Amino acid sequence: MKLIKLLVLSLIFSSCASVVKEPTDAQINTEAAKAYLEVKKKAKLSPNKRWTAMVKRVADRIAKASGEPFQWEVILIEDKQVNAWCMPGGKMAVYTGIMPILKTEAALAAVMGHEVAHATLRHGKKGYARAVKSKMTGAVVGLGVLVGGELLCETQRCKELTRYGAAASGMLAELYNRKFSRADETDSDKVGQLYMAKAGYDPREASLVWMRMAKANGGKGPPEWMSTHPASDKREANLEKWSGKAYEIYKNAKVKYGLGERL
Repeated sequence: MKLIKLLVLSLIFSSCASVVKEPTDAQINTEAAKAYLEVKKKAKLSPNKRWTAMVKRVADRIAKASGEPFQWEVILIEDKQVNAWCMPGGKMAVYTGIMPILKTEAALAAVMGHEVAHATLRHGKKGYARAVKSKMTGAVVGLGVLVGGELLCETQRCKELTRYGAAASGMLAELYNRKFSRADETDSDKVGQLYMAKAGYDPREASLVWMRMAKANGGKGPPEWMSTHPASDKREANLEKWSGKAYEIYKNAKVKYGLGERL
């Protein structure tokens, strides 16, 4: 039996390495949904009713603004990590550690807009194809689902929670250690700002998010050349530059929430 299992795994890995076949949206979204169930089983959900309600309404507004007919869902995880992510297919999570840093509901909308944009722009799906092309060794790729965590995911608990989203196929995978490309991050910043504006949140708040993130990290962040994430000051500058177009969209929003509630 063990030999049969080894042969099957070998065949799967050989197939993945030699034939680059990108999964369909339906396939990868199904795998992500399975992983999300595991996250919900193992993570501690926040008992903070006000924050949970805020996260849910912001997620709903951003999801509608995106125009994607995903099976959207969001949870607030009780964890000190400064983190948020959205799986392919619209399964989201926000960590309580990020909430005090954001200061406003609009800043939360900026972060969630960014994460939702990763899903709508199919960055996880593209990342899967890149991983297969690179013929990663020591891992069976399967239908790996990339989850993009934001900042300061340092504890083992946080890494474990992030890992569930990356190893959705249930196979051995190292994909959870792979970050989105710098271009992906920039695209998500830009599109996410448009989403928050369309959802009725003041897009000028987006540029302040990265200033607050950097401050929360003691002003210490990896140099841009060391990370796929653009440096915080560059993200801040880009979002400020793009805010003119986003603000025009905001002005035409049916309902305006401005900065929303304070955190």
